[in-house]
Formats: sequence, C-alpha cells, structure tokens
Amino acid sequence: MSCTPRQKAPRRGFLGTVALAASLGLVLAGCGAGDAGTNVSDNGEAAVGEPQSGGDLTVLLDAGYSGGWDTGLDPATSNSVGANQSLNSAIFGGLFTLEADENGENAEIVPHQAESFEFSEDGLTLTVKLREGITFSDGTPMDAEAVLWNWIRNLSSGSTGAPQLDLAHDLPMPELDQQFLDDLYAALPDDVDQELIEQRLGAIRAVDDVTLEIHLATANGALVNAMPYNNLNLIASPTAYQEMGAQEFSQAPVAAGPFTVEANRISERLDLDKNEDYFKDGLPYLDELSFQSVAGDQVMYQTLQAGQGDAIEGLSSLTLIEQAQSNPQVTTTLGAPTSPYVIQLNTRKAPFDDKKAREAIYYATDFEAINEGLFGGQGDMSQSFTASGGLFHEPEVEGYRTYDPEKARKLVEEIGGLTVELGTTDIVTARQVTTALQTQWQDAGIDVTIDSKPLGDVITKFGTGEWESMLQTAGAWDPAAGIGVAVRFGSTSTYSGTPLPEGASTAADALAGGLQTDLDQVIQDAAGTVDEQEREQLYQQAAKMISDEAYGPFGIAFSPAQVVRKGVHGPGLTTPIPALAVNPGVIYERVWVEQ
Repeated sequence: MSCTPRQKAPRRGFLGTVALAASLGLVLAGCGAGDAGTNVSDNGEAAVGEPQSGGDLTVLLDAGYSGGWDTGLDPATSNSVGANQSLNSAIFGGLFTLEADENGENAEIVPHQAESFEFSEDGLTLTVKLREGITFSDGTPMDAEAVLWNWIRNLSSGSTGAPQLDLAHDLPMPELDQQFLDDLYAALPDDVDQELIEQRLGAIRAVDDVTLEIHLATANGALVNAMPYNNLNLIASPTAYQEMGAQEFSQAPVAAGPFTVEANRISERLDLDKNEDYFKDGLPYLDELSFQSVAGDQVMYQTLQAGQGDAIEGLSSLTLIEQAQSNPQVTTTLGAPTSPYVIQLNTRKAPFDDKKAREAIYYATDFEAINEGLFGGQGDMSQSFTASGGLFHEPEVEGYRTYDPEKARKLVEEIGGLTVELGTTDIVTARQVTTALQTQWQDAGIDVTIDSKPLGDVITKFGTGEWESMLQTAGAWDPAAGIGVAVRFGSTSTYSGTPLPEGASTAADALAGGLQTDLDQVIQDAAGTVDEQEREQLYQQAAKMISDEAYGPFGIAFSPAQVVRKGVHGPGLTTPIPALAVNPGVIYERVWVEQ
C-alpha cells in the first residue's frame, strides 16, 4: 500500500465559531467567524514575500488549555500531549506532520523525521523508514533503536497521550542488546509489567538502523493519521534522559526538533532557542521562540495589542475575533472545524443509567439557539462526531432527537424529576455555553448545577468516573485520531461514559477479557480498514448507534482563530491547517517574521 496517500478533507462551508477542546481528550472552548481557509487577512492584505531568517516570536496560549503543561513536557508522562501540540512540534519536530495547501484544502499526513511509511497488504504491519543522519541536539543519533526506546516507553509510562494499539502480542521478543534493555527498563515505571514490555518488544521492532515495524493484531487504518496528535510522534534522546534524570528531562527534554529548551517556567512561559544542528538546511527561520501562558481571550488580545506578544493561538471570543478582523495591525486566519461540541452523559451511574433521562437531555437541548445567541448563527451544526473540516463528514443522523421541550418535560415527570451536574473546562466560552444549557434544561424542569474546572482537574474527574455530564468536543480530522469517537464513546476509554461490555465491571476487566460492545466493534472496524468508503459507512453506523441510545447530543463544530501581528507568517498561523482536534497545528520550523 502506498506510503503517503493524499487524503482530501471534504468541502468546507461557511464556518466560524466556538471552541471547546481537549488534551487527549479534554476540553477547551473557542470560536471563530468568517470564511475558512484563507491566507488573506480580513483587512484584505495578502501574506507575501520570501521567508526571512532571524528574529524572535512570542506566542500567547490560553492558560486553560494549550498554555498549561503542569505534567511536564516528557511525552511519556505528560497528560497534555494533545493540548500542547505547538510546544511539542517546536521541541520534537515529529515523525509525521499534517500539512495542507495554502487555502487549507487537500490535507495529508507527510513524513517529517520519517522518510516514508507503508502498510502491508493485510494492514497488519506498518513499516516506517527514518531519514538518515538525523541527530538529537545532544549529538546522539536519532536512529531506529532510539525510536524503539521512545515508542515502548511512551506506550508504557502512563501518559494520556499514548494511543491504544492492538498489537500482535504473540510474536516473540527478538534478541536485543542488554544495555538497550537495561536503559529502557531504567526509564520505565518501577511497577511496569515486564511481560507486557516483552510483548510490546515482540510487536514493535527495529529492523535496521533506519527501519521499524509495528505488528498489529487488527488493522488500524488511522494509525499514521493519528501520529501527529499522540506521543508516538515525539522522539527524545535516550542518552539525555539517562544523563538528566526524569525530573530535569520533563522540564527540558532533548530532541531533534527545530528548537531547544532554554528556560521553562511550568505553565507560565517556555523559551526556546534555534537548534543550530537541525536536519533541515535553512530552518528554522526564527532565532528564538517563546510560548506565554495567558489567562483567557481578553488578556491574550490585550497583550497582543500592547506589543507584548506576536501571535495568539486559538482565540475563541466572537467579539474579539470581530475586533481582530477589523484591526489593520493584525492578521486573522480561520481554519476548518473538525470537532463538534458534545454533551457526554455517563451511563454508568445515575441519573444517566436511565435512557429516559438521557433522552430528556436531548429534547431539552437547543444548540441552534446557542449558535444564534452566542455565535451569531455562524456555527457548523452537526449531529455526530464529524465536522466539515475533517474526513467522513456527515452532518445529519437519521432519527436524531431534536429540541422539543415538551417531550423533555414529560420524560422528566415520568422519571420523577432529574437533577444533573454539568461539568466543563473553566474557560470563558465553555462557561457561556454551559450557562445557556443550564437555562434551557431548567426550562424543561431539570435541576442543573455547573462544575467548571481547570483542564487538569477535568482529566482527574474523568479518571475517577464520578461525573454525570460533561460539555466536551468529540472528533478530529480523522475520527479515529486525536479526541475522536473512540475516546469519547469507546467503552474502555477513560473519557467515555458509554456502557461497559456485558460481563465487565470496569474498563480494565473489559480490556483483560477482550470484551467489547457492539458500538466498540463498529468503531474498531472503522479504524481497522484502509478502505475509505468502508470507513465512512461504518462511521455513519456508529453515529446512528450513538444517537439511537442517546449517549450524548452533539452541537456546534468550530475552528478558533489564529491572530498575529503584521509581519508574522507561517503554516498554521497565516495559512490554515485543519485541526487534528480543535486548535490547528502550527509548523513552527517554517514560521518567520519580517525583519
């Protein structure tokens, strides 16, 4: 099978609006307005000129989402890998990147530090070849053995950024150098399951200095599509880890990306310097790159206007986006949405173990009104986990329950009343949406309290299972990637509230026993084929199953705005790239500033 197939995103319509996203899968709210996919500012000035080397850039990030890295920057242990895409791209570079034309169309996965990839005919073996001669910034080689060390460690150290892979565990572990094994085990948690590590070393192999193979028990058509969002894409220096130790390495990981860590104040500011030994001649363009964590949209925009920042990633306030669009000092770029809102309902505990309670939420929810009232009617409405900027988009689902407050009231009466806690991430737009939902639900006779928490606390609450409903997003450029459908609706996902398989009392039981629900099987089948038509049909089937069982109503899909001062240019900032989850990825090696 071909090695970098060009995969087109479906036609994109007029979008804008609101964002709510996640790390691996949690949540952020945002919005944007206007035509998607233009590299012309809303003031009519095109981005022109040849890239120039030199200069520095300060990027402003929302402290509630991408501006938080409390669990560090080590991909093996970070719980914000997805939210910290830009930081990771700048430090690690990545084996693969998601690229697009200058208008945001024809998005495709492109080998970056990898040279190529190829699936076997049965889809059970992925072969990845690395570019020869790449070194980490400490001078050690980024070869297949280093990638193998990272892949095993990244899968085995507890990061929420690790993908769930169905590996072929029946393959024997090949003979490996004892020093490699000693170094690997020294970098793993003390309580790691050695048998599991040996199984993973049987399924994931370094064939030669530049070639690796991943052997799967079931095919995974989205394995490479998902890489830019998960921690398998991020390769660090094993030697640096051994020399620095876990704590120091988590603060300043050493990798082969375009920039190196100069200073790190956790979840406040990250300062990076140009990697003078970067493997791409002439790149990066910038001499210095900094990421500044800022408390919300208003402060981010004020900071940009005051000249204390150069770019905003993920501006979500519609009012501020409109101001930016009319501001001649900045360029505003909007992308294609890939992640619709969803109200996740935890079916594993009261009250939403009762289908009638879940149906009442569907009938009590009017996302159309929220779209009109909060976002000027510019939202991209969806009844499933797909959106217009991603693959396999289908906006409507047959039999989907739409707003009907009278039906909601009757259901609430039938079940003797309904009291609900609605959680979300503590971000302005998310709070606005949850407040609107609270009003709608109360009008239907539902008692509602809102629980807004920082991203890390939301992750923790999901992990406990002690939640009732959560305003989140579900979806990604590829539904099997990022915070896609399996994360939100797979029975064994930490971030799902769908029923466990019959015979399982916990997700761990289900995994240990190989148990699945019917929905799990359809989602797995959709990810487990490289036939795009078959994948599309299966995702439509999954959307219908979610709707029929009332596992969670969907709403507005969105893409936040990227806002930069005049003179800043680069892919993902001034030319759109579809978001792997919500915020578009920025390719910072090619970002430049006019001198």
